Amino acid sequence: MSNTHPYQVLLYYHYVPIEDPEAFTVEHLRFCNELGLKGRILIAEEGINGTVSGPIPATQAYMDAMHQDPRFKDMVFKMDPHEGDAFKKMHVRHKKELVTFRVDKELDPNHSSGNRLSPEEFHREMQEEDVVILDGRTGYEYDLGHFTNAIRPDVDSFREFPQWIRENLSDKKDKKILTYCTGGIRCEKLSAFMLDEGFTDVSQLQGGIVTYGKDPEVKGEGFKGKCFVFDERMSVPINQVDESIVSHCCHCGKPTTRYVNCTNDNDKCHDLHFNCEECGEKYDGYCNHCYEQNSKKKEKEAQI
Repeated sequence: MSNTHPYQVLLYYHYVPIEDPEAFTVEHLRFCNELGLKGRILIAEEGINGTVSGPIPATQAYMDAMHQDPRFKDMVFKMDPHEGDAFKKMHVRHKKELVTFRVDKELDPNHSSGNRLSPEEFHREMQEEDVVILDGRTGYEYDLGHFTNAIRPDVDSFREFPQWIRENLSDKKDKKILTYCTGGIRCEKLSAFMLDEGFTDVSQLQGGIVTYGKDPEVKGEGFKGKCFVFDERMSVPINQVDESIVSHCCHCGKPTTRYVNCTNDNDKCHDLHFNCEECGEKYDGYCNHCYEQNSKKKEKEAQI
């Protein structure tokens, strides 16, 4: 594998108290730069959340060093082989929260969270009648890929979830709720919040979609499309049994997983949209809205 894929991407998080997180942030950035890693890491008093890429020896050295630290000795790394770096730079930032939730509640996943389900357990419980499957990600992540029968949250950021849940799921507090997200970290807070709100039966997919796709038993079965990731890959395949495409080009409607930012710099749109290769060239990378607006503008200019 090392000859074909000399690099790998690490996805990980760990909720553990970190004293003086600002100082740790500075030291951790220095350490990552020494190893030659690239990626994005968040440090908070409540723990660490990161995605990094680099040559396999460098990423292995990083994992070994982290596991030697008593605070992170049990931290689980999700590894993906890759042909090169998945990031352009190395960023380590201090934040108030590992995932921005902004609720006036003390939500510590080490003390309160939903039942953690293995991929096999999650796959089995998804088949049960009257179960509610909640995607714990944003709407644009859902649109690229999701579990069968999962609810699409109408949110653009994670901090919108509390209000959305109160407005849309308050009548389901006695239902069995299954939550999932990319790597598991968002569900830690999401399930804790739902339990605090009075939901009685909440479970979360341990390790998230990424772990589910690598499980040798379920092999990603039941997941449609691809999983959105926050690096230059943009997406990764999950379903090894019946891979499918659920997203469509915003211009021609052709099935595609090509997610791009709108190139309309004049209006500073940069909206993330599906745009197949052919339409990417034909419409200059514009989203449908910007292309229509630009066409109307040109028509008016031609009439003057």
